[in-house]
Amino acid sequence: MRERIIRAFIEEIHDKSMKFTMDDLAKRIGVNKRYVYQHFSSKVEILELIIDQSLSDFTEKTEQIMNNTSLSLIEKIRRICTLLPTYFELWDFKLLEQMKRYYPEQWTKVNDALNDWEALSLLLEEGMQQGELIEINTKLAVKLIIDATNSVFDQRFYMENNITLSEALSSIVEVLLFGLVKNNS
Repeated sequence: MRERIIRAFIEEIHDKSMKFTMDDLAKRIGVNKRYVYQHFSSKVEILELIIDQSLSDFTEKTEQIMNNTSLSLIEKIRRICTLLPTYFELWDFKLLEQMKRYYPEQWTKVNDALNDWEALSLLLEEGMQQGELIEINTKLAVKLIIDATNSVFDQRFYMENNITLSEALSSIVEVLLFGLVKNNS
């Protein structure tokens, strides 16, 4: 039932942004509001759970990639940069702005996670040390990659242009890693 409530919560966010009530949530799943409160004490608790699950899943997938010895360094970078968080439908500029305004603690947690990519930093440094990547300020490279990959939060643009988030991330990472110029050698 908790998963059903979480799905309904995300649907409500898409229909009404963050401006819905627990009554709206209960109606969406066809139960009494008290029933929802038996599982969650508030909208904030549901939002926290969604954020925590997303971040935990992202961390777990990142660790699997980092520990996978069969992947090349470049493939690890590619895969880490193209990871989509659980409940990716919640990660949209409009919703993040509303979260910042109405749920600042939760927004801070999300924002901190979106701007701290230690695994990527480690891979870039390793790539520079091994001579696979050009020498560049690691903090700048990470910022460029974060800013570029965070552009997928402008989901409206991607929907209007029939580009899936996975396709967008893949293309962004390809451009960042290999550029736009064809290799004519």
